[in-house]
Amino acid sequence: MTNSHKSLTGFQLSKLYTFEVAARHESFALAAEELFLTPSAVSHQINLLEKELDIKLFLRLHRKVELTSEGKRVFWALQSSLDHLNTEIKAIQNQALAGSLTIYARPSIAQCWLVPKLSDFIQRYPFIQLSILTGNENINFQRAGIDLAIYFDNQPSFQLDYHYLMDEHIIPVCSPEYAAKFNLMGNLDNLVLCTLLHDCQAWSNGTGTDEWNSWAIHFNVNIDSSVGMSFDRSDLALIAAKNHLGITMGRKRLVQKDIETGELVMPFPEMYLRCDQHYYVASLKDRKWPKIDAFIDWLKDAGNEE
Repeated sequence: MTNSHKSLTGFQLSKLYTFEVAARHESFALAAEELFLTPSAVSHQINLLEKELDIKLFLRLHRKVELTSEGKRVFWALQSSLDHLNTEIKAIQNQALAGSLTIYARPSIAQCWLVPKLSDFIQRYPFIQLSILTGNENINFQRAGIDLAIYFDNQPSFQLDYHYLMDEHIIPVCSPEYAAKFNLMGNLDNLVLCTLLHDCQAWSNGTGTDEWNSWAIHFNVNIDSSVGMSFDRSDLALIAAKNHLGITMGRKRLVQKDIETGELVMPFPEMYLRCDQHYYVASLKDRKWPKIDAFIDWLKDAGNEE
């Protein structure tokens, strides 16, 4: 064929579609089945396209066809263009579900529950870019640039729009080595020998020992809940427990995987206490954005899975 520098025009689009199907199958017969045409009609369209582009796209062999090196380049370029077009169309269709979304959460919730689940959200909403911030304070949404906050408490602010996510239970947990050292498994009396690990900011308006104190009162356990080692984050208390420093009050949803892997054990497995507090997600009342609603709905689904 002569090199006449012929350019692609809109008239070739239908033929290019036929070419894409034939190149994908490397078969005119299979392309004909997919396109509801005859093999001769497919062959005719490919012949016209080759003539119009002045490029040989296929080698016609006995009972089969193969892409030429030029045909492979055209096929690759065509697929890349289709992928780009599909991405743009999807972005347009989901433009209300796009852009940045800033989430604020307690460090323990973010590390042990939220972040491990986020791949599912990203797969569902690939055009939403998430930023995860952590802290123990009840932040000012507008000043901090926060769209959503996940709290564990029982007193949501009336100034915010909030949604219940899930409840929580607490139970003492420690490392298997620590349980063996103090012969804790099923021996409640030995708890007095242990170092109690506290999350001193478990919830708002807490005293720093509320988790252990409320658990001990509920189960009538004689311990001094005012002593031990304190942390300002629940996940740090869990790390201390994993490293045999003592026994901490674990939240069921946050320690479930550690229990399953055996990194932590429950010496008193029947002594769960349901918390008065619960997890909820909050946002500003005037922000009724589709991407915020999508994240809230996803959080609710994630909470209901457990």
